[in-house]
Amino acid sequence: MGRPATTNPATAREIILEIVRNMREGLEPLQYSTLAPAIYHVYLHPDDMERLRGILPRIVDEARRALDAELDALNKASFTERLKLARRAEPKIAAPEGGWQIRLIENTDDDVQPGDIVIHSELAMPVKPEFGAGSMTKRIATRRMSGATSTSQSFDKSPAKALPATPVEAGDGALAVIEYEDQGGRKTYRMTKDEIVVGRGGRDYWTDLKLETLPDVSREHFRLRRDSATGQFFLKDLSRLGTTIDGERVPSSMAFGEGEKTDRNVEVPLPAAARIGLADVVFLEFRSTSHG
Repeated sequence: MGRPATTNPATAREIILEIVRNMREGLEPLQYSTLAPAIYHVYLHPDDMERLRGILPRIVDEARRALDAELDALNKASFTERLKLARRAEPKIAAPEGGWQIRLIENTDDDVQPGDIVIHSELAMPVKPEFGAGSMTKRIATRRMSGATSTSQSFDKSPAKALPATPVEAGDGALAVIEYEDQGGRKTYRMTKDEIVVGRGGRDYWTDLKLETLPDVSREHFRLRRDSATGQFFLKDLSRLGTTIDGERVPSSMAFGEGEKTDRNVEVPLPAAARIGLADVVFLEFRSTSHG
């Protein structure tokens, strides 16, 4: 059974309050300061996006002001602290050096309802050079779905330097090799059949190559097909936010209408070596090993 429909659309004020809530949930205390998430991706139902489109810049501007005001309130010393009768329980919260980065995005998930607000924020953790392990990013997800709120956190470790390309072993059956890095780290996928689906996957969405990434990437983002007679690969874009090949956006195969989508069966040839971008969020390094 599906989730009960949300009766009320998301208001601009509710969106701003959810951004502030996400910031509070993502605070990271250090010894002498507390860090706040700097980057916020806010996902809204298409109806809410369309209704608020004319004031989206105003929402972003007021959200930044609300975050500044919340930091001021949280940093304000109590009366006893001002009299130096008590020590501060938490170090002062520092605003991000590059300012608040807020992006409002249409939620492409099919099970989203009007009024749902999903926020993914990022906080770059300080590098600890003594470990030589590269940087760490703290990700905070807050969701208001059908009126219920929830929060989750994860830490993603980026390698200090990129790993070299994985050589293809002779006779391993791989028709192509795809290397990429998502929130789960650096990975290699060997394509061993003539057709695969790439995306975030999920309930009722089968994907051969499942990516751990932001909702900008569709659950079924693109389909990759190999012509067994010629060895030529073809890509079909199934997404809302687009796919690129070597930086060039490919035509979408999907026509999105009122609550419906139609596959127009549009494919483009894929070079033997190519960089595939998914909504400018995740990039896959594709190499064909097939010779027909």
